[in-house]
Amino acid sequence: MNSITITNSIRFIGLVLLQGLLLKRMEFGGAFFEYIHVLIYPLFIILLPLRSPTTLVISVSFLLGLSVDLFYWSIGVHAAAATATAFMRQGLLAVLQPRGGYNLLFSPTRMRMGTPWFLRYASIVMLFHLFYYFSVEAFTFVYIKDIVLDTMVSFVFSMLALMMYVSIFDPVE
Repeated sequence: MNSITITNSIRFIGLVLLQGLLLKRMEFGGAFFEYIHVLIYPLFIILLPLRSPTTLVISVSFLLGLSVDLFYWSIGVHAAAATATAFMRQGLLAVLQPRGGYNLLFSPTRMRMGTPWFLRYASIVMLFHLFYYFSVEAFTFVYIKDIVLDTMVSFVFSMLALMMYVSIFDPVE
């Protein structure tokens, strides 16, 4: 196994455990706080190497979502959201491609791509993932107000957690 595979395997396990053992247990009291859901596991999809084949990204993302579903006792909600996020990732990377193109040897990290690019990329992925997740969870657009409110509030807290993680662990590969 090469170092990229080992790094991503450790990141996969670490993010699943962080999401399932710590962030799932965070509960906030009050009416407004019920909309706070911190989801950090999509960071794994965000940081996958650029040269990863789309089918591999989608398959691993499905396993990621399924692993998180085991902690949440949900039936495929996280798996569906992670798979959809992985599917849209390739198109988003094509849209956000810098003028000189990507160096396919690396992952799209904050250090390699720059903070503004990484924030834009991570924000779009997280917004999509959260909206898709809450839409599948509600399973109807009758609750569109709750879906949008859940998405927006959770986006703020998830992005704060994501940026703290990226700042602390500083993924380079």
